[in-house]
Amino acid sequence: MTSEAAELLEVLWGRASTAPVSASQIRVLFILEHSDGINLRMLAEALGSTPPSTSRLCDRLQAVGFVERETSAASRRELRLHLSRRGRAFLAELRDRREAALQSVLEQMPVAKRHALLEGLEAFCVAASAEIHEGDEGHEASDARSA
Repeated sequence: MTSEAAELLEVLWGRASTAPVSASQIRVLFILEHSDGINLRMLAEALGSTPPSTSRLCDRLQAVGFVERETSAASRRELRLHLSRRGRAFLAELRDRREAALQSVLEQMPVAKRHALLEGLEAFCVAASAEIHEGDEGHEASDARSA
């Protein structure tokens, strides 16, 4: 049931259109929104990708004005990545479209079921956030050991 719900959610969100960017590029934007100034290597790790592939994703996002790169003050060879004002506006609009698509479905549900879903989603967010942050701490600990 959970995979069916996830797939239906993907379909609904797909209808909300992510043009002009791909799903992979959206992941980059979400990561940059929460990790402003991240470097390319850390972004690649967060994506589970390689730095060259991640760099190409960022090239495309920079071309449409959603990402800005700046040279790090610590090292001229290192680039820091930032979500641009246009990128932030795009994410806000995307969230609005996705929320409208979800709202349309939720309005068809009985009120008691909507409340139960909300309660379940709140618990899911707490658990998922804890798991994600626990994974981040593991990465930081292994980075510190390898430094």
